[in-house]
Formats: sequence, structure tokens, C-alpha cells
Amino acid sequence: MASVPSLAATVHQRVADALSAALPEAGPADPLLRRSDRADFQANGMLALAKKLKGNPRELAGKVVGEISAPELISDIEVSGPGFLNITLSDEAIVRTLAARAADDRLGVPYAEQPGTTVIDYAQPNVAKEMHVGHLRSAVIGDAVVQILEFTGEKVVRRHHIGDWGTQFGMLIQYLIEHPQELDHQAGEQLEEASQQAGEAAMSSLNRLYKASRALFDADEEFKDRARRRVVDLQAGDEETLALWQKFVDESKVYFYSVFNKLDMEIHDADVVGESGYNAMLAETCRLLEESGVAVRSNGALCVFFDDVKGPDGNPVPLIVQKSDGGFGYAATDLSAIRDRVGNLGADTLLYVVDARQSLHFKMVFETARRAGWLKDGTTAQQLAFGTVLGADGKPFKTREGETVRLVDLLDEAIDRAASVVREKAQDLTGAEITERGTQVGIGAVKYADLSTSANRDYKFDLDQMVSLNGDTSVYIQYAHARIKSILRKAGDAQPVAHPELALAPAERALGLHLDQFAETVADAAAEYAPHKVTAYLYQLASLYTTFYDQCPVLKAETPEQVENRLFLCDLTARTLHQGMALLGIRTPERL
Repeated sequence: MASVPSLAATVHQRVADALSAALPEAGPADPLLRRSDRADFQANGMLALAKKLKGNPRELAGKVVGEISAPELISDIEVSGPGFLNITLSDEAIVRTLAARAADDRLGVPYAEQPGTTVIDYAQPNVAKEMHVGHLRSAVIGDAVVQILEFTGEKVVRRHHIGDWGTQFGMLIQYLIEHPQELDHQAGEQLEEASQQAGEAAMSSLNRLYKASRALFDADEEFKDRARRRVVDLQAGDEETLALWQKFVDESKVYFYSVFNKLDMEIHDADVVGESGYNAMLAETCRLLEESGVAVRSNGALCVFFDDVKGPDGNPVPLIVQKSDGGFGYAATDLSAIRDRVGNLGADTLLYVVDARQSLHFKMVFETARRAGWLKDGTTAQQLAFGTVLGADGKPFKTREGETVRLVDLLDEAIDRAASVVREKAQDLTGAEITERGTQVGIGAVKYADLSTSANRDYKFDLDQMVSLNGDTSVYIQYAHARIKSILRKAGDAQPVAHPELALAPAERALGLHLDQFAETVADAAAEYAPHKVTAYLYQLASLYTTFYDQCPVLKAETPEQVENRLFLCDLTARTLHQGMALLGIRTPERL
């Protein structure tokens, strides 16, 4: 089905046409239409036009009104103040437009006119290390942006740039070679399972190995030398070394996938391309940069310098692509990834959902790639920088012992809190259903709290607030959705049917006008990579529905037609809440 023009777009076009007809000498003009608390919309464009034409804005506004004849769309239009147009829509136009949205599986959301290919780099845990609270935002924000972009028709390629290369693996592998009995504790058969228990067991084993190898590395200089030589073997492709490295990667993936599964996120193995995936490209990347003059040798290291990047002492701070000892830095890997993503994956846009503290690094990497010609005109590279997760006290989120909070512990606590809320409200749910809803509500609460904050800002992780039924929370929205589903179940033979001929109550009008803004909201969120625009829209929708529910009886409305029309508004609201939450990766249970 073709996309459904919003009421705002339709009114904007009608007023623009009237402007051109009334004032042809002005040429094409923007009516500057916006929502208003004095009417449904207000057009302010006459003020700028009057200034341009040296005329009286109220007189110009009157001429424009004379050119507008659309009784099926506009029920009232008046000139106010210094030449504003206050525009009130007809109830019929609102219901007819909503009916067109309801007839479309996509609720009238159009596909992008010129979709491209976006490669998005998000959810980047480190092999052989537990995921902590710092890994939460990249995964949650990245997943929501993927869902939103794909819904608008963009081709999206996911990339999970896991940390699976470098010095720590020499340490781990050398320790395992020298302590082969530890292999008996490696539960290889766990790789056949995709359960939470398998993931936890895999990481417990890896964590134990990591701590033991780190202790020996710090205490024994000879072991440290052997571990460093093992890194060289790994980079050279030594068969035994690579086999043990692969074991660490596979065990870690079992754990990663168990955590992502708990977060209700799909992570596909083919999309996991870690640092090691670009290893074969590193030497060529450095050669190309040096031969082109983009990078130069400085004290033995291969560096890229920037006029506007200096340290506190005023000296230039370079991007180090290759260290003086021949080792490759993160920059070499990131630049190789850009070459692959643009050249092989055909990316028009590169998105990196990465901590704001890495902003300078990515600024230098992107500029280097442009100088080298790997990022051409028409290809965009952008970091979606995110802030820090803070505790309720406003300080970086830590355990009481001052350690980083494990992500699994955080999610489990959210699920437990949510299950308590569901159990308290549950009327006809079984124990299994309470557990299932508790998981959906708890994980939804964590995601929503993250996404409802603009990504570049820090936010407080406050579980009491997150699972509250009141305020701007996912639980409030999920509860509104479940309430609507309950009404629809109780409707019996009455069906949702739009009745454009009926007059609308104020709460119905407000709900209807907001429902009509869904497509524009999704388009804005996709264009700006801003999931928080969707959360704000959904919270407002749930709030307007609550007012509608309080003021407009549905099943006890005065006439059968009014019952059907209000059921129609209920049904479209539920569908919009469900689709909007799905774009955020959040479930909307039918019963709570």
C-alpha cells in the first residue's frame, strides 16, 4: 500500500498552494506550519512574507485565507495576532486519515525514497572477558537504530567488532600450553548448547584462566617474555597457537550470545567480525598510507598528524597507525575495517555506536580515511557517541566494592524487580506467565531507560524508577497496551470500525492527531539515528490514551457507532504502541 500523507503534510500543502495563489509575486513560500495549543495547527509564514513584500501581515493572511477552500479537511481557519493562521481540522478528516493508516500493515510509514547501505558497528564485547554495564549502551542503542533503519527500507549490515586480538591472547595461550591440565576444565561440549547456563559456565572458566594467567604474567618476567613471543606466533599464523586462540573465541561467543539472548537481541555469527578479521589487511593499509604521504614515520612509528589536534603542551598528537616496534594499533584495524566496509560491503554510511570517550580517535580515523581516499564524497562516517551509565547517586555505576557491575547481574536484578511488579498486578496469570512477563518487562525497562535519553548524555540507572507503572517508563507503555488488549477482548461482537461522520470529543481528537504523527516520528528518528524520538512519541501516545480512557467510555459509549469508533481508536493505538516498541527492541505483552 502507498504511504499515507500525514494531516500536517496535507494542511501544509494546502496552505502553500493558497500562498502561491494569493501572492504569486512572492514565489514558492513555506507556510511554517506547526502544532498549536490555540488550534490544531498554526501557520506563521505570513510574517516573513510581509517583511519581504513590505506589506501588512494581517492583510496578507486574509488574502491567503480567501484562497483556502477545503471543508472536508479544515473546519475553521482564523487570522490571529500579527498574521498567524490558526487552523482547526474537521473531525471527518482526522478519522478518514487514521482509517487509511489502519488499513496499512506499516501504519502509513513510508519507505525511504532513496535507501542506501548502512554498516553499523555496535555491541563490541571482548573475548575472554565478562560483559559489564559499559557494554549495555552500545548494544541497546545499536540494535534500536538497526530496527528503525531496516523498517524504513535501508539495507543494514551489522558488524560486531569484538576484541579478539592482541597481547592478552599471547598471555592466555601461553598459560594454557604450560598448564594443559586446565583444558580438562574447558567444557567443550557447552558449545553445543545455547543456554544461559552454558554461557555462564563458559565465561566462568575463561575468567578463571584469565585471572591465573594475568597473575603469572605480572609476577614472572620469563613467562611475560614467552607470552609476548606467543603473540608473534599468533600474528604469524602458527597452527597450534591459532587453534587455542579459536577455542577462546568460541567459548566467549557462547557467553556473548547468552547475554544478548537475555537482552532479547538477535546476534548472528556471520556479523561477528572482530579485530582479527582485518589482520590480513593491516600491512597493506600501512603501506598505502605511507606511500601516499598521508602517514609519515616519526620516531620509528607510522603516524598521521592533524593541525587541530594538539596535546596540553601544544605539541601535535598524532594518530599512531603502526608502533615503532612494528606492532599495529587500533587505528590500523579501524582503517582496514573502513576499507572493507566501503570497498567490499558497498556502504554509503558507516555508523559506530561507541563510547563518547573515543570521539577524538574516531575523528582522526575518519579524517585519515578521507585523506587516503577510502571515504569518498557521498560516503558518510559517523560516530554515535554515547554517555556513561551512572548510579542513582549520579556517579559512575560501580558495585559496593568499587568494581564494574556485571551486565548479567544487572539484567537479572531488573527481571526480578519487574516480576514482582507483574506478580502484584497479575489477576489471571500462571507462574510461568509471570516469569515470562517479568523478563519482558524487566528487559524492556532497561532498554527504554537507555533509549529515552539522548544517546550522547549520561543517564542514571535507577531500577526502582525503571519498573514504575507511573511516569516515562516502558512499563507504563506496556501497561497501556495491555489495557487496550483487555478492552478489545471484552468487546464481544463489537468490532473496531472507523466512523468519519461522528463528532469527536477533545480527548479523541488529541489522541487521533498524535496517532497521525507516527510516520513522521519514525522518519525523523531514522534520519537522525535518534531512538529517543520514538520513546518520547510513545510515552506521549500512552499518556493521551490514558486521558482518552478516563474521559471517553468505550464499551459503554452512547451509540453502537460510537462504540465501534472508539474501539477503532483503541485498536490503532495498540498497533502503534506495539510497532513503536518493536522498533526499540521491546516486547508488548497482551496481558500484564
